[in-house]
Amino acid sequence: MVNSHRTQLAALTDEIVACRMCTRLVDWREKIGEQKRASYRDWDYWAKPVPSFGDPDASLVLLGLAPAAHGGNRTGRVFTGDASATFLTSAMHQAGLANQPNSDHRDDGLVLCGAYIGAAVRCVPPGDRPTPEEQKACLPYLVRELKILPNLKVIMALGHIAFRATLQTLSDMAGAKLRGKFRHGEVYRFGSSLPIMVASYHPSPRNTNTGVLSMEALVKVLNQAKELSQN
Repeated sequence: MVNSHRTQLAALTDEIVACRMCTRLVDWREKIGEQKRASYRDWDYWAKPVPSFGDPDASLVLLGLAPAAHGGNRTGRVFTGDASATFLTSAMHQAGLANQPNSDHRDDGLVLCGAYIGAAVRCVPPGDRPTPEEQKACLPYLVRELKILPNLKVIMALGHIAFRATLQTLSDMAGAKLRGKFRHGEVYRFGSSLPIMVASYHPSPRNTNTGVLSMEALVKVLNQAKELSQN
C-alpha cells in the first residue's frame, strides 16, 4: 500500500502519546505540567509522552535522551522550546537538514529535510535520569518505529543513553548482542542489513556551555551522518 509507513507511524504516535506504563514518569510529567515554570505560566503544557517528529521518508534518524521538562514536555514536540533544541536546530539548518534555525513550538513552521528526530525515552524523567526499567519499557516503541521507516540508513545517537538505546535497538533488529564504545564522531557499522550508527555528544547546555560540544563540531558530525545516509 502506498504510504503505508505514514499510516503505521501515525498509529504508533497515537499509541505512544496515550502510554501510561511508567508510573514515576507519568506522575513527574504531569506534575511539571501543573506547576509550570514562571516564564511559561500562560502555557498549556503538553505533559504527555512526546512523539518523534520529522520526515517519514528520512534516511537519517537523530535520537536523543528524553523530552526536556520545559521543552518537549511543554511544547509536545521533541527538541523544541529549550536551549538544546535551539543549538541542535541551528546546527541542522547549517547542515541542510532543517528549513530554519529555530525550534520554538509545534506551529513554528519547522520542516526537517531527510531527517527524523526521536528520543530513547518519551517522557521527561526526574533529573533527566530515566531508570534502566523505564528505558527498557520504552525501547519497544523505538524498535517498532525504526522498523517502519522505509529508507532508514543512519542513526545519529545524541549522548550516551541514546547511544546505548540505539545499540539495544540494533541488537533487537539483528537478533544478536551488538557492542560499541561511545566516541564522539565515531561511525559504527554492524552489517549491510542494519543502519549505520554515528555517535555525537548531546547538545545540552552542560556540553555546549562548557566547550565539550561546539557548533562547528556538531555541524561536522551532522554533515558526516547526512553524507552516509545519502550513499
